[in-house]
Order: sequence, then C-alpha cells, then structure tokens
Amino acid sequence: QVQLVESGGGLVQAGGSLRLSCAASGDILGIKFMGWYRRAPGNQRELVAGITTTGGITSYADSVKGRFTISRDNAMNTVYLQMNSLGPEDSAVYYCNANYYGALYWGKGTLVTVSS
Repeated sequence: QVQLVESGGGLVQAGGSLRLSCAASGDILGIKFMGWYRRAPGNQRELVAGITTTGGITSYADSVKGRFTISRDNAMNTVYLQMNSLGPEDSAVYYCNANYYGALYWGKGTLVTVSS
C-alpha cells in the first residue's frame, strides 16, 4: 500500500510559477513510476509529467515541455513538479500518481488556478 499527499497548489498570475510536492509513504520501495496528472473542468485527466524511481527518466506532455520540470528526492520520498510560465490553460486539479507493482495509487489532488 502507498499513500500520496500533494501540496503546493494555489492561485498565481499568468507568467508566474508554482512548485507542487507529492510525499509518498508506505511501501515506497515498490513504486516504479510516479507522475503528475491534471484535470481541468470539462476535460479528461491527462498525464502532465512522469519520472521513473530508478534512473530518473522523465517524460512530459507536449503542452508543458520547456515550462514544467519533474524531479524526485528519494531520500525524502518526494516528487516535485516545478511549473513556470503558467497560463490560464494550466488551471486544473493536479494529482500525484504512483505505479506500485502495476497498481495505480492517487493523491487527493491540489488545485492550481492561474489568473489572466
């Protein structure tokens, strides 16, 4: 079992930055991949960025490449999402996700609102 807790969301003006954090607890050695997803009102949930827990291989949605950076701190069992040059289109609830032996675990989400 894995528990995920997100933090760092909030209200920011267009062009600004936020850093989201996802703290993982439980059987974290079983986590092979962690990602950030987002869901905007009326839209489906989409993968924004992901990182492997070994090797630190990252992947990004085209819409955030060059603006968002995912990173991990294995010692603190935390994954971060640095979001720069935010625009209103980035407004959404952001969810942390962990692939634990093939099973997907989710945090409760953190709201990001970007004002124009």
